[in-house]
Amino acid sequence: MKQLSRDEYNALREGATVIEADRYGDKVLLLSDGTYLKLFRVKRLFSSAVFYPYSKRFVKNVSKLVEKGIPTVTIIESYRIPSIRRTAVHYYPLTGKTLRKLGNLDMITVSKLGKFIRELHDKGIYFRSLHMGNIVISQENRLGLIDVSDMKVYKQQLSEELRLRNFQHLARYTEDTGQLKPHFHSFLQAYLKPKDSKGLEMKIRGILF
Repeated sequence: MKQLSRDEYNALREGATVIEADRYGDKVLLLSDGTYLKLFRVKRLFSSAVFYPYSKRFVKNVSKLVEKGIPTVTIIESYRIPSIRRTAVHYYPLTGKTLRKLGNLDMITVSKLGKFIRELHDKGIYFRSLHMGNIVISQENRLGLIDVSDMKVYKQQLSEELRLRNFQHLARYTEDTGQLKPHFHSFLQAYLKPKDSKGLEMKIRGILF
């Protein structure tokens, strides 16, 4: 992790567009060269985030996704910026559009999403930030993940309990489940496999609607 002075940070972010911010300051910047800088606040002096900052977790999660063949962002560098009590990750974006920006999803895209979430779960990926704003469809018509700070990768495929818990994260976003509803049968057909328990379909349906 490279350390940046205040002047170096200001030079890096010159001409940037603020994509996301909260009451503590900037969170995501679109830099003038088209790359992104994601900032992580160090909340307390004596915190696990001081020794293992979220920026490192982000980089590690990107590496794990790449290993498992899941499209995601490409890391350029990670930084420690003591003058603003932040760490940061500089990366190339995953090109394409988020499913949320696509608006109304057709049956083919919904089926593709069901298959993609199944792939994540079968590869042991528990993506806590599962929603349409974090799933990108590329020009090559592949789905991938962004904003991967909050994620856990297991050595084995997810248990049914973890799969259902992951769908509960998606269920918090009614605008997203609304996009699934017109083609939900196709979504389930793409997600489910013959080896699944008979009750899994009803449990997923009960969580999302």
